[in-house]
Amino acid sequence: MMNVLIVDDSRLARTELRHLLRAFPDVAVVGEARHADEARAQLGALRPDVLLLDVQMPGQSGFELLASLDAAPHVIFTTAYDEYALQAFAVNALDYLLKPVQEPRLAAALAKARARLLAPAGAPPAPAEPAAAAQAPLTAQDQVFVKDGERCWFVKLADVKLFEINGSYTRIYFDDHRPLIPRTLQQLEARLDPKVFFRVNRQQIINLKWIAGIEPWFSNTLRLALRGGPEVEVSRQQSVRFRELLSL
Repeated sequence: MMNVLIVDDSRLARTELRHLLRAFPDVAVVGEARHADEARAQLGALRPDVLLLDVQMPGQSGFELLASLDAAPHVIFTTAYDEYALQAFAVNALDYLLKPVQEPRLAAALAKARARLLAPAGAPPAPAEPAAAAQAPLTAQDQVFVKDGERCWFVKLADVKLFEINGSYTRIYFDDHRPLIPRTLQQLEARLDPKVFFRVNRQQIINLKWIAGIEPWFSNTLRLALRGGPEVEVSRQQSVRFRELLSL
């Protein structure tokens, strides 16, 4: 069994994590803590394998809690704030999950914890994985970290030609890569430069600079061909906006 301690000042957040963890039969929640002082006491008594740790809490933050410990279990941060991602990986966190936590992302984080716990004794720890959270507003010249599983890239947004919904994730098209990130199109649209990135329909956002061809389509809509593919269809409402945006 993998023993987990949940540290979060929000009762609802702790309850939601407990609910999500029920899907993993090899995981046992051995305790909960509302703040750093409670967490320290429970860490000494319970000795969990994994800490699901919030960042911002009354009193000390999650980072201050870790700094006060002589030794800590494996840490997975769970937070509503994306600006602490680099700091999280600097302290060798296994993963950094944004609230509301999605089960696939939690499953991936727990898989990392299992792999670390099953590693042979004395094996060197895997190097910390860099991550960066996008900061709005983003221009085409900004570079962002994209992470999918164990792979990561540092990508200039000008090189991204398409964002496309894939289940509860979004697929990013750049070069020959198609990674998935745990973001909605609404979240991305709020951060991307509207002069460069355009929401063509409910499923896709394109980079206008990657358009290779435009043709009329059914019911007064448009179909756009992107350099190197694919083709995308612009919804009727967005076709009107597209014409207005690019007309003299």
